Amino acid sequence: MTLANDGRATAPYLSSLMPPTSSPAVILHAFKYGETSKIVRLATPGHGVVSAIAKGAMRRKSPFGARLQVLTRGTAQLYLKRNRELQTLAGFDVVTEWQPLSHDLGRFAAAAVLAELVLRCSPAEPQPVVYDVLSTGLDRVAAARADVLRPVALATVWRLVATLGFAPTLDTCARDGRPVAPGPAAFSVAHGGLVCERCAGGGRRRLPAEDRRALEHLVAGDHALDEPLTPTRAVAHRRLLARFIRHHLAEGRNLRALDFWEAQPWTTTS
Repeated sequence: MTLANDGRATAPYLSSLMPPTSSPAVILHAFKYGETSKIVRLATPGHGVVSAIAKGAMRRKSPFGARLQVLTRGTAQLYLKRNRELQTLAGFDVVTEWQPLSHDLGRFAAAAVLAELVLRCSPAEPQPVVYDVLSTGLDRVAAARADVLRPVALATVWRLVATLGFAPTLDTCARDGRPVAPGPAAFSVAHGGLVCERCAGGGRRRLPAEDRRALEHLVAGDHALDEPLTPTRAVAHRRLLARFIRHHLAEGRNLRALDFWEAQPWTTTS
C-alpha cells in the first residue's frame, strides 16, 4: 500500500476500494469475449451508452448466470473510469425481462429497432430523456394489445426519433417554411417533412388526408388514431419511417434491425 506523507492512502489505492456505481440500464447488445467473458452495451440515463466487460460471465458458476440477455432492464453495477472505452460490469440485477418480446416476432422486431437507434444513433453525452423513451417504449411494445400493436410500434419508434432530435416538420413546409394547406400533402424525406404545393412539384407522392393525420399522431407518440391502420397503410407508414431514419439518422451506417423490421409482414399479431 502506498501512503502519503501524513499516513493517508494515495488516490490510486483508494480508487481500488471504491464501490461500483449503480445505475438503471437496458441491455442493448451482448456478445462473447474470449473463452469466459461477455461484452455488453448498456443504455443508462446518467452515463449514456456504456460498453462493459462482464468477466467470467460464461463460466458455469458465474454470478451473472443467464441475466445478461439483450432487451432486459435492470440495475447495473459498474466500475467506471474516465477516458476508458471499456468499463467493468460488476453485477446486473434483472428488473424486467419483457417476455412478450421473445414470443412475438413483430414485437421483437420493433423493440430491436429501438435498441439499435439508441446504440447506433444516440449522442455520445448522457441523455436521460433518451433512456426514458427507450425504457417506456419497450414497456409499450411488450404490453400492447395485438389489435393496436401496429400503431403502437410506429408511434414508439417515431417518438424515439423525435427525442433524438429528428422530428419531421409537419406544420409548415420543410423547405421554405410556408404554411401547408390542410388535406392531402406531399412528404419529402430529403427535406425532412411536409412540403407545400410550390415545393412539391408535380411528381411527388402525396399523403392522403387520413395518413397525414395519422402521421401527426404517430410522431407525437400517440397511437390512438382517428381511423384504424389497415395492414396496407401500416406497411406504407413503416416504409416511410424507415426511409426517414436511413436518410437523417443512419449517416451511411447499416441498420440491420431496421432492415429486419421493415421486411416483416404485418399479421394479426405483429
